[in-house]
Amino acid sequence: MKWCRFQSGRNVAYGIIDGTTVTEVTGNPFESHSPTSTAVALSRVKLLVPVIPPTFYAAGVNYREHVTEMAHRRGVKPEFPPNADVGYRANNALVATDEPIVIPKDATDQIQYEGELVAVIGKRCKRVSEAEALDYVFGYTIGNDVSERTWQRGDRTLWRGKNTDTFKRRSPRHDPAQWQGDVHLRHQGRDLRRAPVHQPHEPVPDALSG
Repeated sequence: MKWCRFQSGRNVAYGIIDGTTVTEVTGNPFESHSPTSTAVALSRVKLLVPVIPPTFYAAGVNYREHVTEMAHRRGVKPEFPPNADVGYRANNALVATDEPIVIPKDATDQIQYEGELVAVIGKRCKRVSEAEALDYVFGYTIGNDVSERTWQRGDRTLWRGKNTDTFKRRSPRHDPAQWQGDVHLRHQGRDLRRAPVHQPHEPVPDALSG
């Protein structure tokens, strides 16, 4: 089952994707909900960011391949932290798949992309164990974490470097099943990066537990 948020005319709703159609759902995926009799072709709706979270955060420096690549660019030996660097992100940066990522006029040329696995938390939790952590994950989607590296190095809070409007593009759907395969990042038909999601330095249960 693949969930989405979509707009049809002036109506915005959650829906369940089945092949080339989406069925509108009353309520939302995290509380009571039920399918309606309204089914629309995917080609006739605008797919939105699949969920607007009350807050969300990123587990940075969490893929050994990415750490190694960035170290090689700087000509230094890669150093892996004992844990992922966790930081909050802002909702104003969220943008749907087909919407443009806007680079500010005062940005430098140090704009970089990062394909990310995104875990959608479905239930309130705190201090859960690693064994229990995945019980609170509703589903998964993917995202493009755009960064302005000059700002990132200069701003202590990362508010510009990571949270500029449109810098957090998200896939239009999330899947309650366990995520399998790679995060595949493409730009204008050109392959940029492919990363296996099962090889993070700190897997999803580790990042959520504690």
